[in-house]
Amino acid sequence: MRLGFIGAGNMAQAIIGGVLKSGLFTKEEMIATAATQKTIDKVAKEFGIHTTLDNKEAASADMLFLAVKPVYCEEVIQEIREAVSEKQMIVSIAAGKSMAWLEKAFGGQRKIIRTMPNTPALVGEGITAVCPNENVTEEELREVCGILESFGKAEVIQESMMDAVIAVSGSSPAYVFMFIEAMADAAVAEGMPRAQAYQFAAQSVLGSAKMVLETGRHPGELKDMVCSPAGTTIEAVRVLEQKGFRGSVMECMKACAEKSKNM
Repeated sequence: MRLGFIGAGNMAQAIIGGVLKSGLFTKEEMIATAATQKTIDKVAKEFGIHTTLDNKEAASADMLFLAVKPVYCEEVIQEIREAVSEKQMIVSIAAGKSMAWLEKAFGGQRKIIRTMPNTPALVGEGITAVCPNENVTEEELREVCGILESFGKAEVIQESMMDAVIAVSGSSPAYVFMFIEAMADAAVAEGMPRAQAYQFAAQSVLGSAKMVLETGRHPGELKDMVCSPAGTTIEAVRVLEQKGFRGSVMECMKACAEKSKNM
């Protein structure tokens, strides 16, 4: 089986790296395209797979990852649609492009799995939402999930949840990075060196997330464990509530989901 990538940006590179590291495919079984010679040269050098500027060449792969930005999807699909057969598996990572839209763009019945990974995949800690159409078998779905789990976790969802997924995981690393940056800025204002401030802030976020995942406790319960009576933490929490911290997060995610629905 050959694995192809139309587009070789950061997310495609995360997938390629995860797949090679897991041993699911060899470098000889993979091919990737990009819009520029610079990108395919970088990918070829880093991963040793075959690269090309010809999307139609990659479109002959048994499993094809459509890894281009949503704005370029229609153009790219028009270019490769005649080279893609009903037997091939198409895995899309394009935000805002529904399975119905993809099927119509490809001109008929196709095996399509719509996914939404996130950038922590670059460090093997991604989470990917997975949604297959009716033409995909259980065995094929398991195979795709195995590939996606090579760089993190994968969860099968209903397509109606995809806009929520984009808000809660696809885009959320940006919110978390802003939170880390803000905490580090505050630490710098208190006299901590910048590099050390980022280390403390980022490790605290990492450890807190791990506690949620590994203890199974409600985030509110874990928050209460840190908040001693009349202590420093509850005072900080009071200010966050006063400034509308939770409401702001919810509103930003709502805006993100709405944008996804209208793409």
